[in-house]
Amino acid sequence: MGKGGKRERLTLPVTVTEAHRGKTLDVDCVQETIILRDPAGEPLGTVTWHAVIEQICAAAGQRPPDQLRTQPRASFLSKVRYKVAGGQPIESRATGIGGGGLFIESSDPLSVGTELDLEFTLPERTTQWLKARGSVVWVCPKADQYTFSPGMGIRFTKIADEARNLVLALVESLRRRALPPLPE
Repeated sequence: MGKGGKRERLTLPVTVTEAHRGKTLDVDCVQETIILRDPAGEPLGTVTWHAVIEQICAAAGQRPPDQLRTQPRASFLSKVRYKVAGGQPIESRATGIGGGGLFIESSDPLSVGTELDLEFTLPERTTQWLKARGSVVWVCPKADQYTFSPGMGIRFTKIADEARNLVLALVESLRRRALPPLPE
């Protein structure tokens, strides 16, 4: 129990949903996050209460969710450097990008909600570093069926229009190349 007799953490077992039976949801009332754990207790991912609330509001037709992707994205591979306030720069790879953010591979992802400064290159502009500010919106602590590497999803909170336009042009180009040719 925390201050005032309030519970700080609550663990909920998944018992009815057959595909996820045996997993648990750890609800952290201090950080306002939910951690999904496998049956052995290993974390599979983290989401903020904010993201869950936005999803519920969107499903209820109240308003569009701000955590869901609203811009197209594509898989790609590029260099990225990031740092948190007062921290040392970390170099890694970005493996997915869209106008709203990117996915950074990391064996030690930052916590959901962490703000960071980042710069990244695009495949055909490897010497031009694009700068942005972002926030960690989801974490994948280990590879799973959706991501081949552990890492973190970053939502851009500040990016120059020119940089976003370059990202969107890249995504459009990559998506066009990925589409099968139309039958004649």
